[in-house]
Amino acid sequence: MSKIITIGSATMDVFVECEEANIVSVCSKTKNADFMSYPYGSKIDIENFASNIGGGGVNTACNFGNLGFETSAIFKIGKDVYADGILDFFKQQNVNLDYIVQKDDVSTGFSIILVSFQGDRTVLTHRGANGKIKESDINFEALKSADLVYIAPLNGESNKVLEPIVEFAHQNNIKICFNAGTTSIKRGYEHIKKILESAHVVVMNKEEASMATGITVRPDTKTEKFSHEIIHQDIKQMLKSLKIKDYQCIVITDGNKGAYAYEGKKFYYCPIFPSEVISTLGAGDSFASTFCATLFRNGTDIGNALMYGSVQSASVVSKFSATEGLITFEEIERRLAARPDYTYYIA
Repeated sequence: MSKIITIGSATMDVFVECEEANIVSVCSKTKNADFMSYPYGSKIDIENFASNIGGGGVNTACNFGNLGFETSAIFKIGKDVYADGILDFFKQQNVNLDYIVQKDDVSTGFSIILVSFQGDRTVLTHRGANGKIKESDINFEALKSADLVYIAPLNGESNKVLEPIVEFAHQNNIKICFNAGTTSIKRGYEHIKKILESAHVVVMNKEEASMATGITVRPDTKTEKFSHEIIHQDIKQMLKSLKIKDYQCIVITDGNKGAYAYEGKKFYYCPIFPSEVISTLGAGDSFASTFCATLFRNGTDIGNALMYGSVQSASVVSKFSATEGLITFEEIERRLAARPDYTYYIA
């Protein structure tokens, strides 16, 4: 059985939903922005409340384990009630926690997630231990046993461990899947280029890709049609710019518009898989990790991997938490078989 180690964050997530939440749109000459608002100075009743375990390291580890891989997780937590909740949650997951780090001088990550009636969310987050992972916290000997290392976004000081982890994995012929986060990208292209050079699969959302490359998707740029869908010329340029080595596959996600991929010869586009949307939390983690898992299991069929990732993401957003909707490969294939019209496109 293939061994996968995920590295990322672990948080206690508290979901809050109430009917008094409003979506307010503000427009200017240069930008449009949406805000979630509540009556100022009021006490507001909560219709729905739930607490769940989340974070990029947790979400992806649970997904890989659920998909049948021998999975271990590396994340950092404190010694508090939230850490107890995280450890208790993993008793029901197929994930090895021998390599996690638990310290009494840090607090466990904690988030309050405000869910809108549209299914989207605003997250108030305390990074805590997630932003304080040190190089000495990483069990590099454990990494040697992995066939694949999946790196979820690392924030704060934790971002500094990226380079030594990627360099070590590259030197030991370990495949790397890198889901870039804004902290890495904000450190500049020359910094992230060192990470990109060693990663076999790189996943970013459109906003992150724009930040990393300096390319903006312009509304007046011509598009190239293939089948009944379109791929924007600026997105194609982003994909080309992010690809540094021949062996790499670059993926850009674009919310409810779907996802794009590029392996050096062809551009791929896959629309989202139809689904009811309850909460979009964890959609990116489930898509990226399922894409990597499918490539790792099935070979180089990128279009197929995009479809598998989209089905998994659609299942996750149909549930309240980031892990409740995770499904197996067999269930993904069953849902695809039930929708023979659903497919990907190549340009």
